[in-house]
Amino acid sequence: MPAFVSWRLLLLLLWLWAPLFLRAAETGSEGQTAGELYQRWERYGRECQEALEAQEPPAGLACNGSFDMYACWNYTAPNTTAHASCPWYLPWHHLVAAGFVLRQCGSDGHWGPWRDHSQCENPEKNGAVQDQKLILERLQVVYTVGYSLSLATLLLALFVLSVFRRLRCTRNYIHINLFASFMLRAAAILTRDRLLRPPGPYPGDEAPALWNHALAACRTAQVVTQYCVGANYTWLLVEGVYLHSLLVLVGGSEEGHFRCYLLFGWGAPALFVIPWVIVRHLYENSQCWERNEIKAIWWIIRTPILMTILINFLIFIRILGILLSKLRTRQMRFPDYRLRLARSTLTLVPLLGVHEVVFAPVTEEQAQGTLRFAKLGFEIFLSSFQGFLVSVLYCFINKEVRSEIRRGWHRCRLRRRVGEEQRRPSERASRTLPEYTGSGWVHRARAQSSGTLPRPGDEASRVLESYC
Repeated sequence: MPAFVSWRLLLLLLWLWAPLFLRAAETGSEGQTAGELYQRWERYGRECQEALEAQEPPAGLACNGSFDMYACWNYTAPNTTAHASCPWYLPWHHLVAAGFVLRQCGSDGHWGPWRDHSQCENPEKNGAVQDQKLILERLQVVYTVGYSLSLATLLLALFVLSVFRRLRCTRNYIHINLFASFMLRAAAILTRDRLLRPPGPYPGDEAPALWNHALAACRTAQVVTQYCVGANYTWLLVEGVYLHSLLVLVGGSEEGHFRCYLLFGWGAPALFVIPWVIVRHLYENSQCWERNEIKAIWWIIRTPILMTILINFLIFIRILGILLSKLRTRQMRFPDYRLRLARSTLTLVPLLGVHEVVFAPVTEEQAQGTLRFAKLGFEIFLSSFQGFLVSVLYCFINKEVRSEIRRGWHRCRLRRRVGEEQRRPSERASRTLPEYTGSGWVHRARAQSSGTLPRPGDEASRVLESYC
């Protein structure tokens, strides 16, 4: 082997195997220094090439025998999983001698993109890896419960806001679209988790075909998930812009504004999801698109989301200033204005997604170790339960919604009592109907339920009262 080739390989190995060299030096196992480890690796590759040259290639279609810079692979039939013993040059080989490296041979006679060498990893590192895996599994359980609970409550809240006519106004129309975006986000993430399979290994001869079909469905689910997440953030921004316009701006057609909100809420995510799909397909078309190795591609989606978080945070600060000034001017009416301001602040946090600001400046590259799990736990917990909090705060405990539900319940009881009275004998009905005349009940019910939707002029005061 020429000297310059040997030095190039040595530099490449030093870059790829630096952690392995350090571990070898610490444990004092065989191949204690980098030079000795390189010599052992070079001898392993040379013996692999000699063994393959001594074999006769199979007559039919097969994956070529080769040394892939890690393990030695024999000729393998298509649609099968090849097994190779853990390479003996590893410093901890005596601990993993019974393990295997797995690699898939595709139906076209070419090696697949994945290689599973988990059985050959240093057992001393497995404890920390297992701990991290356990934490991630628990976080997955947390957000699965959170998104499932949010999906159920949002569905009920969507039904409540849609079925009562007196609740149909621009503010509740925006709430309905926000609830729908939360539901789509939860359903997309839960569906993606069902379709997202690890890259390998998959036992059985049918694994490559099954993985190819699952890969297309998984990538589609990934794209839909990115769109739903983006739509959720844009509708959070719409909530902030609309609330700010009610408290600051005066006049304008709410119907025309709502059309703009509708177009922006559902159309804006496509402006950055579609370019992301095209660039991802061209430059990082690997696995289920769940890993973001090229950070520049990931920033195509991350940048608009960070902008919506920042804008909503600025709107949040502005609204708090307005609420504080209005509460101070009404201090005689609201002596507990500090408590009301704190309650309004906590109410606005899930509606505007302000909690995202806490770890928004921390990138994935910066989040390592404890900071990474703190970031994941904080964002996963609040994001998964955010839909549940919003549905409870802006539907189930909202004064207007509760009064309308009570009014509807009274109307149902009224109709049932009128129906019972009409089914009684005619002579008894002639004595009782003057007191409980159906038309009288209807007029009384109409009088109780009379009212019109809030006008744009006094909508701001109604919103302010609901937050305070």
